[in-house]
Amino acid sequence: MGSSTSAITPPTFSGSSTFSSSFQQVLTRAVQIASLPMQQTQNEMTDLGNQQTALTQLESVFQSLDSAVQAIGSSSSGKTSATVSDPTSVSASTTTAALPGTYSIQVDTLGSSTTTLSAAGTPTVTDPTTQNISSATSFTLTVNGNATTITPSDGSLEGLVNAINTSDAGVQATIVNLGSNSSPDYRLVVTGTDWNNDTIQLSDGTSDLLNTISTGAPATYSVNGSNTVLQTTSPQVTLSPGLTVTLLGTTTQPDTITVGADYSGLQSALSSFATAYNAAFSAVEQQVGQNGGVLSGQTIVYTLQNMLQNLAEYSSSGSGSVVSLNDLGLTVDQNGQMSFDSSVFGAANPSAVAQFLGSATSGGFLQTASSALTSVDDTSSGNIETDYAGLQNQIDRDNQTVTDDQARITLMQNTLMSELTQADAAIATLQSQKTYFADLFQAEYPSTPTS
Repeated sequence: MGSSTSAITPPTFSGSSTFSSSFQQVLTRAVQIASLPMQQTQNEMTDLGNQQTALTQLESVFQSLDSAVQAIGSSSSGKTSATVSDPTSVSASTTTAALPGTYSIQVDTLGSSTTTLSAAGTPTVTDPTTQNISSATSFTLTVNGNATTITPSDGSLEGLVNAINTSDAGVQATIVNLGSNSSPDYRLVVTGTDWNNDTIQLSDGTSDLLNTISTGAPATYSVNGSNTVLQTTSPQVTLSPGLTVTLLGTTTQPDTITVGADYSGLQSALSSFATAYNAAFSAVEQQVGQNGGVLSGQTIVYTLQNMLQNLAEYSSSGSGSVVSLNDLGLTVDQNGQMSFDSSVFGAANPSAVAQFLGSATSGGFLQTASSALTSVDDTSSGNIETDYAGLQNQIDRDNQTVTDDQARITLMQNTLMSELTQADAAIATLQSQKTYFADLFQAEYPSTPTS
């Protein structure tokens, strides 16, 4: 975009006659007059470049509006979510596979894990970073009859804990101090990762190092009023496809879980659409009217105006309760600005909303909006890009014109410079001859004025 050439500066004329300054003026004036068409072309290129900049800005805001429409499509079906009547007893999470409905769960007993503790004086550990409960370099961890070899990286109790935790044996190890601050007694604690009656033992090859402190047990619960008592060794229970609950405590009565569509994402997307629409509308309005921008009066401006108006006035041919953007809470005031009323949207029937919106490929507002926006903001074939390319073609032609004009002016300038130089030399010769003959006449007739 723009010209790679620049205006020609007339050269300095250095003559020897008394008319050399006049010749400089002639040369400068001639170059200035010859440069007028080139300067006009360069001014036109500046205007074309400014129009390209305006088109780029318009394309950006319309692409943002396009993205806002796509966001509506992504959230048009809502997001499945679950609410719990007593969130202190259970929590619930859903995936897209969850089925809307009401579920109940009663937690009779909360599960627990089996916990073991190293015996006192095996030996006593006062510094777990350097000491251990056994001098062995290898241990055997047995969980529910399954043996795993544990090889710490060093001889410390911390090294033993780290080795157990990386063994993937179904237990979690940690360290507790059963002594005082002045006389610590650090012990190894090994706990099952499941709610279950696990058997856990750690041997150093000569003796067992752990005592069972508490025996774990599965949690018990029942669902949807069933008399069948269920057990789980994990806090997470799959209550239904796509619906997972986490047991947090026991309940005195069934906890109700309601699964339904959450349209807060769609509400946010509609609000963002109104913001993007207003940005696009304002950008177009800046190019309209007598005081409009560099695109004022061009077809692309009216194309974009009509497209925005058609979007705002879109209505479906269906008979549902949602047939226009107004029914979604999107309204346009007398100044062309769109606003969103979430209370209107909240009162709309979800199925009617989905029917009105449709999708980008199967009818409804989304298909109409997507097609309209693609026709104007597509980066390869949209109206804005087509106009931009047309301007660039004109700029390229103007660039060539400027180059040709510059060559023409340079040739004219060089030719005129040569002619003026010859004329100046001839005048300088005549002036020199005049001076010679005047001096000669004065010498012959000293009393006669030479002038």
